Amino acid sequence: MAELLRSLQDSELVARFQRRCGLFPAPDEGSRENSTDPAEHAARVPGVDHFPAANGGGAPAKGQRRAAAPQAFVQNYIVKNYFYYYLFRFSAALGQEVFYITFLPFTHWNIDPYLSRRLIIIWVLVMYIGQVAKDILKWPRPSSPPVVKLEKRVIAEYGMPSTHAMASTAIAFTLLISTMDRYQYPFVLGLVMAVVFSTLVCLSRLYTGMHTVLDVLGGVLITTLLIALTYPAWTLIDGLDSASPLFPVCVIVVPFFLCYNYPVSDYYSPTRADTTTIMAAGAGVTIGCWINHFFHLVSKPTESLPVIQNIPPLTTDLLVLVLTKFTVGIVLILLVRQLVQNLSLQVLYSWFKVVTRNKEARRRLEIEVPYKFVTYTSVGICATTFVPMLHRFLGLP
Repeated sequence: MAELLRSLQDSELVARFQRRCGLFPAPDEGSRENSTDPAEHAARVPGVDHFPAANGGGAPAKGQRRAAAPQAFVQNYIVKNYFYYYLFRFSAALGQEVFYITFLPFTHWNIDPYLSRRLIIIWVLVMYIGQVAKDILKWPRPSSPPVVKLEKRVIAEYGMPSTHAMASTAIAFTLLISTMDRYQYPFVLGLVMAVVFSTLVCLSRLYTGMHTVLDVLGGVLITTLLIALTYPAWTLIDGLDSASPLFPVCVIVVPFFLCYNYPVSDYYSPTRADTTTIMAAGAGVTIGCWINHFFHLVSKPTESLPVIQNIPPLTTDLLVLVLTKFTVGIVLILLVRQLVQNLSLQVLYSWFKVVTRNKEARRRLEIEVPYKFVTYTSVGICATTFVPMLHRFLGLP
């Protein structure tokens, strides 16, 4: 068993997978740095062996400076199979913020708020546990060389478990479980779609060189266990937003405390900021649902429908309506995000007397966590309360 685990954690296994999919390191790093040959697709991608992790820890002791993370060397690569390249780069995006900030609100506005709440609750739980587990286990990402790394932003983070694998598995199978008794569709088709979605995202983590096989399998297994353990309580959790007038206070205080006391690291990475964004978005959505229920803004969907619904056919009118609601909602969300982010940063810069637009100051614990939390809590409230109100005002059913 120990030998099997070591083989699954081996970076060479990831490198072999990349080569089978047509992704190779450039044979001569120096001579290809300025290459313009399109056949080689030479790209500047960082890759470094045992890069120190920086999972968004707390601030260093007073009077001390956080050590700077070493710079990764520039690594060029050659793509010989563009089908796999674009397939896995797109699949990797399905586990990133651009997907969540579009898919989850889209589900709430155009499909079923009941489903979106379930998805967000499980997504927040799974992502927080995955992010914290990385800092506890402190397993490095695959070594480069031999692995080619295609993502620069998260290269300073630890690898185990893969939160992309966790999120994709959680989203796909929570959606499947929550819809199979609510909508009429072939269960086998839904199961195949869930497996394909999560598998593509998992394989993309190997192709991009961000995780070992063991990281990905660990993420899938942890998520499976979390879904199995929490499933009996999904209905209870979904109804907590109507439990008490003090509920919003708990929803704000507990996630903020968890984010502010995130595990300390010697080097900066975006992990703490990403975790705060996720927790704050979940808190905002939960508060938004509480506002809707407390002030009777919308009727809350029931746990089960009297009759299982059929999925409506996609007509031109429905498509136009869906795209219009989505566009209106996303524009309002982006405006709120930008406004609240700018205001919160200005207040925090003034409070802590730091230079405006100082990138390093923005990464300080006492600035990063509050501004991220306030910004994305506002986004969550906006998405669940104010966007539906705007839809109704504009006559969009």
